[in-house]
Amino acid sequence: MSRTKGGDVKGGADLKTLRADIDRLNDKLLDLLKERAEVVVAIARLKQAQGLDGHDPGREEEMLQALQSRPSGAFGPFEIGEVFKAIFRTSLGVQEKTRKDALKVRQRGLVGPEGLMVGPVAIGGGRPVMFAGPCAVEDEEQMERVAAHLASMPVPTLLRGGAFKPRTNPYSFQGLREEGLRLLQRVGRKHGLATVTEVLDVATLPLVAEYCDMLQVGARNMYNTELLKALGKIGKPILLKRAFSATLEELLLSAEYILSHGNDRVVLCERGIRTFERATRNTLDISAVPILKLETSLPVIVDLSHALGRRDIVLPCGRAALAAGADGIMVEVHAAPDRALSDGFQQLDLPAYSALVEGLGIAVPKAALTTKSPTTTRNHAR
Repeated sequence: MSRTKGGDVKGGADLKTLRADIDRLNDKLLDLLKERAEVVVAIARLKQAQGLDGHDPGREEEMLQALQSRPSGAFGPFEIGEVFKAIFRTSLGVQEKTRKDALKVRQRGLVGPEGLMVGPVAIGGGRPVMFAGPCAVEDEEQMERVAAHLASMPVPTLLRGGAFKPRTNPYSFQGLREEGLRLLQRVGRKHGLATVTEVLDVATLPLVAEYCDMLQVGARNMYNTELLKALGKIGKPILLKRAFSATLEELLLSAEYILSHGNDRVVLCERGIRTFERATRNTLDISAVPILKLETSLPVIVDLSHALGRRDIVLPCGRAALAAGADGIMVEVHAAPDRALSDGFQQLDLPAYSALVEGLGIAVPKAALTTKSPTTTRNHAR
């Protein structure tokens, strides 16, 4: 060192020498911080394996008191506290990053370049997909007219329709239940369309899975962890919708429940969040699309109908969703929206749906729709 025990500069050491001392000490501190970070990461992994929370305020306070009680030269208890509080805060960030990086939902390659297959349709394979159909399955004539029109459109399409309808008002139409499932399956098969419908609970899960190709988790059920665990074991593609007030991190953790129980065939859906704005039914969070695409390799689609609750701005918002990187668009379509038993105000009629597909510029040659994309064992073996 270039200083005496009392702190005076030894032998008239110059500034260059003292700075060299600082550089050497910085390197030493950095090596120690690196070693400490490795222990922090090991603790994080151990806590995660044991299901423990990463932050332990009691342990931090215990360490801080022990450090501040030791003689530390020019650094008093306050300065020691400031330095180590910063180290603890940064270490907590390292722990959280380690826990996040360990999540299955954040792993790359969950879905191959060919996309996630649902029937003959590839989601996330580079070609936008339409999820279209009525809010609720009402009768055979309604479903036949809608399905026939959807099947005639030159775009990869999945037929959506609610058989079990969770409604805010308990006196509203609740769906045809099993009869609705049978109708959806029959019409979908007739027109070569894979089907998507919502599953409400663990009790009805086996029934819904028997009839439909893809199971939807609605916004109300994003936090239903028991249902998410069960869907992880069911082996069918899952459409997971973001809850009304959920953060993107919460959406990803909901997906993690499904993935961690054995099912990585998950598609995420932005469907608008609840804000103070009343011009739309909910507020469409376009920024969610590119952020989710950065955070996970799972496909991401946008539900325009529930986000907007109106028909007149579906096209520009659909264009925005695709421009942001969405792998597909969901809209509600009804042959006679004004006579619909649920949410008629937001459903498109058949000509409006045709105009939407044309306006989005996603039409493809009909021959391309019959060409099956290559699939992988990951997407099918369960």
